[in-house]
Amino acid sequence: MIGQILSTLLPVFLIAGCGALYGRFRTPDIRGLNVLNMELFVPMLIFAVLADQQAPLQDYAGLALAATVVVLGSGIVLYPLTRLLNLNPKTFLPPMMFNNSGNMGLPLLVLAFGEAALPAAIVLFIVEMLLHFSVGLYMLDPHTSVLQRLRLPIVFASIAGLTVNLGGIPLPDWLLQALNMLGEVSIPLMLFTLGVRMLDIDFSDWKLGMLGAIACPVSGLLLAWPMILLLDLPDFQIAALWVFAALPPAVLNYMVAEQYQQEPHKVASLVLLSNLGSLVVMPIVLGLVFSAGYI
Repeated sequence: MIGQILSTLLPVFLIAGCGALYGRFRTPDIRGLNVLNMELFVPMLIFAVLADQQAPLQDYAGLALAATVVVLGSGIVLYPLTRLLNLNPKTFLPPMMFNNSGNMGLPLLVLAFGEAALPAAIVLFIVEMLLHFSVGLYMLDPHTSVLQRLRLPIVFASIAGLTVNLGGIPLPDWLLQALNMLGEVSIPLMLFTLGVRMLDIDFSDWKLGMLGAIACPVSGLLLAWPMILLLDLPDFQIAALWVFAALPPAVLNYMVAEQYQQEPHKVASLVLLSNLGSLVVMPIVLGLVFSAGYI
């Protein structure tokens, strides 16, 4: 089990390390790379995941509801902590709410539970992404109109992908292959730019990062527990929800913070140290899931 976790997490740190090494000797245009990623590669990834119709979304309404409670509830539960510790809610709360359901959650669930877990993993990814680019962007810039948010490439791609999936609209294999090739650029590019940004971190932020590494999984797991008791979810979906609730912040939080200039250095610390902390958290959560007999 530990080997599976390490095989998923170590590539994350290797790619970020390559970015840090490159940034030590060169000065890449990080903002330009992030804009390109958010306006092209990430939207293609989202649309491709939805459009290939691997997940019959109508069968996962309960799981989607539970994931929504975990994401939004984490912000509500942790808001008093920002007041108590005098933290900027716009900096601290989004990484605590929007987790690494894509480049960690998808492969981790498949590695841990097999291909049968893929539909649940995709649904969780969709819920997190849609909330990130609706509620999450509103948290950072409440003055942006709803119409402007709908015009964001990543939101448009989500709506278009859901339409294709729920409508059962078939797409040619050559188109899906091209979309997947473009989308696959996004994850390593996210990690690479995060590594470059880490060179600029003021390590006085390490306490904030450690706080996030604890608060993120704890809040998620506390919120997942009552949803599992209330909803009649199949065992595979329960197992997937436990893992989803314990995931660390998504790398995308750093990209959004960079684009909106919301203390990106601090967000980078939250993201990196929380993902590092997942090396401890995820084996514990997976061990509990296996021992409970869900799989």
